Amino acid sequence: MPAMVSAQIEQAGRIKQFAVGDDIPAIGLHDYVVVDHEGTRELARVVREATKQDRDEDLDSVVRKATPWDFLQREQLDAIQKEVLDHCHDLVRERRLNIKIVKCQYDLDGGLLTISYAPGSRAKVHNQLRDLVRTLAAELGVRIDMQYIQDRQVAKLLDGVGKCGRQLCCTTWLREFPNVKLRMAKTQQLSLNPDEISGVCGRLLCCLSYEDDMYRDLTRSLPKVGARVVTPQGEGRVRYIYPLKNTVTVSLENDVMADFDADELMAPARGGQACGGCSHTRRAQGAAEAAAARKISSCTV
Repeated sequence: MPAMVSAQIEQAGRIKQFAVGDDIPAIGLHDYVVVDHEGTRELARVVREATKQDRDEDLDSVVRKATPWDFLQREQLDAIQKEVLDHCHDLVRERRLNIKIVKCQYDLDGGLLTISYAPGSRAKVHNQLRDLVRTLAAELGVRIDMQYIQDRQVAKLLDGVGKCGRQLCCTTWLREFPNVKLRMAKTQQLSLNPDEISGVCGRLLCCLSYEDDMYRDLTRSLPKVGARVVTPQGEGRVRYIYPLKNTVTVSLENDVMADFDADELMAPARGGQACGGCSHTRRAQGAAEAAAARKISSCTV
């Protein structure tokens, strides 16, 4: 079976497998190679040493080990990209397009320019984009690939500092964006203020997903907020839970708030059944009030 290596083209980019031909010298970990990726030449860093393919796959291939000339070529193209990006911004302002050009990236041969843009509607600006592509292709003499990206990808390309004071996860090590849900913030008892749980991209913080499984496992053994429980100091209602400490705060019958270990609590038994919860209590109170009102009405008559 032919050999393959795992490499990434961009910092914190997806790891992809590339086939290695027999004529390629031995490739080690962290070596740079030139790969044929989706019809273009790119510079990639090896993150996993060469192994045998488990099965026959149609993989992109390693062209050669990177040379000093490849690094010089990449450096020169990066310098040109900055000028091209400024020119694209000028064209967008002149034509009043509802898009933002985020990044311009040449392939290693300099024959293809990928332009990443956001966040305008592709349907509304489709015709305008075609005119922009024709203009740039005529001016630069290269093929143009317009790539629409989402808010999280914009933050990954632009980089920045998160609420934690550190460089963004997506630009340093996070290769794929997790599926983040508002439920995760609720499970961790965080403020649901959008400003508090949103990242620089305007979407929910990716780090909400890091400890979600742990918090869900811990909260399974704790009573729910609002449930009635029996404590060593009497019966009360759960007001707060602390999954990491495995403790809860209970409001006792005398309106005193006290903390207890989860192991000290028991569910109250009433008529052989556990408490029905807040809705059950409210329904019982409503029925009692309705009965009292009917009694007063009959006495008045």
